[in-house]
Amino acid sequence: MKKEQLIKQLEDIGTLLAIKGENPFKVTAYNNAARALELSTLGDDQLEELARSGSLITIKGIGSSIAEKINEFLEYGKISLYEELVKQYPSELLQLLKIPGVGPRKIKVLYEELNIKSIGELEYACLENRLIKLPGFGEKTQSKILKGIENLKKYAGKFLYPVAEAVAGELVRFLQAKIGIEPVVAGSLRRRKEIIKDIDILIASDKSDEIVKAFLSWEAIESVIALGETKVSINTLQGLQVDLRVVEKQSFPFALQYFTGSKQHNIQLRNFAKDKGFQLNEYGLWKDGERFLCKDEAELYGRLNLDYISPELREGWGEIEAASTGTLPDLVEEKDIKGIFHIHSRWSDGDATIAEFANYAFKAGYQYIGISEHSQSAYYAGGLKPEQIPLYIDEVRKVNQQFPGLKILAGMEVDILSDGTLDYSDSVLNMLDFVIASVHSHFRLPQNEMTSRIIKAIAHPAVTILGHPTGRLLLSREPYAIDIREVIFACAKRGVWIEINASPYRLDLDWRYGKMAKEAGVKVVICPDAHSLAGLNDIRYGVGIARKAWLTPKDIINTYSIEDFKKIKKII
Repeated sequence: MKKEQLIKQLEDIGTLLAIKGENPFKVTAYNNAARALELSTLGDDQLEELARSGSLITIKGIGSSIAEKINEFLEYGKISLYEELVKQYPSELLQLLKIPGVGPRKIKVLYEELNIKSIGELEYACLENRLIKLPGFGEKTQSKILKGIENLKKYAGKFLYPVAEAVAGELVRFLQAKIGIEPVVAGSLRRRKEIIKDIDILIASDKSDEIVKAFLSWEAIESVIALGETKVSINTLQGLQVDLRVVEKQSFPFALQYFTGSKQHNIQLRNFAKDKGFQLNEYGLWKDGERFLCKDEAELYGRLNLDYISPELREGWGEIEAASTGTLPDLVEEKDIKGIFHIHSRWSDGDATIAEFANYAFKAGYQYIGISEHSQSAYYAGGLKPEQIPLYIDEVRKVNQQFPGLKILAGMEVDILSDGTLDYSDSVLNMLDFVIASVHSHFRLPQNEMTSRIIKAIAHPAVTILGHPTGRLLLSREPYAIDIREVIFACAKRGVWIEINASPYRLDLDWRYGKMAKEAGVKVVICPDAHSLAGLNDIRYGVGIARKAWLTPKDIINTYSIEDFKKIKKII
């Protein structure tokens, strides 16, 4: 065990020295030493004996300097040089080496130019086309890195919602064409959770043998985990587990409710039914020996004197009590969205022009869009310098004249600096139609400092929206330390809207805090954070999160019409 840990530290030292730009011979020496130990047949005891006798240098590939480091490790369990390097460079950087084609030199550029420290941050930067102009990179390299990340995440066991949605959609279409019956997606995917671990598929039929046979002919299956008469579990080529269940038609509404979940919702629902004298499970509903048949879930809930509970709400967060008292919210739908904020054009790091975004939005039937380029501190994303702002606004106004049925707003996503000030002077900020204030740096501040930083920015009269308020990147970066309750209260006090960033990599504000924002009286704005025309469609992921947060159209600012906005001075 000691030998393995030692080899790892020597490898890491070599990598970190290379990232630092140290002499290549020094880097090679540590790599060679690690390889020499790895190829040797020495056990821990033999290695320690060589160290005690001063004979480590007899191992080919280990010189006197590195022998001293090995002695240090064997005595103290660590190498001081390694500890010093880790203080200079985040240990997460070493994870980037898992991506084919990404070596120390590229990591050095990524870290120094874009402050990328993790695989998730690198993937996000690729999707925003930030690597193309970096020295030693380019479009082809960026594509290869994205592919490498995709393969790396294959067996991670957790997947972003769009990945699981695409796999489920492919399977549903395949089975429907094969057997003529439309399968139904259940589980966390149906509840629109942001992270999916597996996919549940239900089919109502009495021909389970035919369905199982058809399912097993799906080309996307990599391996079969379990095989039964009515249930099959497989792993797909993408690494996702899929559970297919074939149930009797009369049991289908009950099975759909049960396998949609969540576990907490099901426990509460069964207890609620029990209190009313019913017995409920995935096969049916009984009372005093009588079985009640239901044509769908709505009738099932109705039998229990409950309003129908949308799948997104089934998380055990008070939805059963609300359904029993008629106080469930009328949830927002995609069709309610009348305009979009947070769009990055080619002025910063987007890949479409303002005119192209406007044309797309106009054809989609939106009444308004808010362009919001990066501010000057986000130099890695083509952030605009102050002297560029009038030219940018002028283009927005000119494009607006080409689309009389669409209002185009000139905004900016302005960095919240480490001290809570904004990235532009007041004279620049006052030129803009709206301002999204966002944190893009100094993520590791203590909670009290980060909270104060954001609240200070919110207090600026130019701020309209607080962007991706917790800074998380799903499956790669945890939210920064922040008292979200205090931030929400500050937004309520200042009349600042909170963004639900609809990028499936963010989905921030988290739905678990959305209900809190609503209760505090804060308006939410669902934004795609679009860097491409296709990115505008991410709005639907944000709608899913808003629904999970119990939000209605009245709670969401971009369900307002252009006429409503004319009454809001800070925008129009």
